[in-house]
Order: sequence, then C-alpha cells, then structure tokens
Amino acid sequence: MSEVNNKSLTKQDLFKVWNRWYFSAELSNSYDRLQALSFCNAISGALRKLYDDDEEYKEALIRHLEFYNSEGTIGGMIHGIVLSMEEENANTKTVPGQVITGIKTGLMGPLAGIGDTLVWGTIKPIIYAIGCTFAMQGNAIGGVIPFLFPIITYIAGWMFMKFGYTLGKDAIMKLMKNGTVNTVITGASILGLIMMGALSSSYVTVTTPLQFTLDNANPIVIQDILDSIVKGILPLGAVFGIYFAFTKKKAGYNVVIFSVIILSMIASFLGILG
Repeated sequence: MSEVNNKSLTKQDLFKVWNRWYFSAELSNSYDRLQALSFCNAISGALRKLYDDDEEYKEALIRHLEFYNSEGTIGGMIHGIVLSMEEENANTKTVPGQVITGIKTGLMGPLAGIGDTLVWGTIKPIIYAIGCTFAMQGNAIGGVIPFLFPIITYIAGWMFMKFGYTLGKDAIMKLMKNGTVNTVITGASILGLIMMGALSSSYVTVTTPLQFTLDNANPIVIQDILDSIVKGILPLGAVFGIYFAFTKKKAGYNVVIFSVIILSMIASFLGILG
C-alpha cells in the first residue's frame, strides 16, 4: 500500500513560481529546448518543497528540462496544472512522471495558439493603438498607456496559473467544453476589429487635389465626387490595400511600410495625392 503524505503548496509558493516565470520566460531560450530552463527554474522551489528526497527531486527537475515552448500568459495555466499533478504525485506516488510530461507537452500547442491570438494578436495592438492615439494628440498619457500591457498580462497570467492549479489537469478541458475560450477569443477579435476600424477612419488621411477645368464651367473636383460616393473612400481603399498585402500576398511588415512610403512620395510628386 502506498504511503500517503500531506504536502501542499501555498498561495505564496505559487506566487513565487509565477514571478520567477514571468520575469525569466524568454531569458533562457535555446534552439533545442526553448523555454525549458526557465520553466524548470520557475517551479524548482515548489518541487523542492514537495520532494524531500534528493533523488525524487532530481527526477522532477530532469523531466521539466525537456523541450517546452508556449505562450507565457495563458500558458501560466500549464504551470498550475503541472504543480497540481506534482503535488498529487508527491503525496500518493500514483502519478507517473511520463503522465505529467505528456500533459504538459500536450497543452503547449493549444494554449500557445490561444495566447498568441488573444494576448499578442488582440490585446497588445488595441492598447498600443490607444496609446498612439493620445500620443498623436500630444497627450503625455500616450506614453503611459502601453505600460498597461505588462500589468494586464502579469495579473491575467497569475490568475490563469491559480486556475490551473485549482482544477488540475481537467482545467483546460473544462474551458474547452463550455466554450469559454472560443467566446472570449471571438469577443476580443470583434473588439479589435472595431478599434482598428475606428482608428483607421480617424487617423488615416488620404486625399486627392486632382481637378479638371472646362470652359465656361466650374472646375470638376475629384475629391468632391469621391466624397459624394462614399465619404473617406480613399482612406478606406488604402486600409484595404494594406490588408490585402498582408493577408493575400503575405507581404512582410517592412515591405508594406516601404511600399507605402514610396507610393506616397510618387503620388504626391505627380500631384495625384495630397
């Protein structure tokens, strides 16, 4: 009969793990193991508390030095799940190390996809865009707003880690089954599109000075004609053109930026755009 211990991690232990992970997640990246060393370093203190025996502690460290790569904020849930399973193993000896490694490896990809989409693809652009809006108006708060991003990711990541620890390996399954993740991603994506649309209409300015003069008639102003069709049709066309370059032509950021600059200079020189 297996000996049952009563070892448990406190909220303070988990908080130490989160701090060590948050501030070192990208510091030890290597081609063969990526974030493995940072992951192992982050949970090493908690593992030492769970495993008094040096050999067991060494085995735990070794299995968490295997390849690891995921998004740092949402991926904090993996730390919580892993620590929950390690705690169970330290107390009951019923959770094989291969199972812990398998769960950890299996969650890396899905949570990385969610985190990259939600954190880096939606939340960060929105916050930075709002900051740029204030900065363009000469408001000093524009330089402060971007700091909301690390604050939000720090708090959110800590909450995800606690959530993972509380629910254990069933945490991600509960999220997937009740559709919470998809709802959040969809809502955030819609919000991001609305914000980008609002910012584009306000700060993308494209006009044409072209006009034609006929004998005994008022000049035909091309800009007035375009405005009568759809107000702001040129800025809208510019935005869709850039969107097309990114999505359909798979153009890189530098290519698009330099292309816009060159085309703008040529069009301005020829008097097509003002």
